[in-house]
Amino acid sequence: MELKELRQKSEQQLAEHLGELRREQFNLRMQKGSGQMTQTHQFSRVRREIAQVKHLLGAKKQGQ
Repeated sequence: MELKELRQKSEQQLAEHLGELRREQFNLRMQKGSGQMTQTHQFSRVRREIAQVKHLLGAKKQGQ
């Protein structure tokens, strides 16, 4: 998801999106462990997006 789109979301929406990303990260780890992983670039995409969401959540909490 684009950073512009993430900035427009509320804190609640960002927290939900973070949960979805954590589940996706877990599923990717399970695929890697079972040898089914074909798109290894997904790891870095998910990690980067988790970091962006966490950063935005922290910034929104400080802004209040």
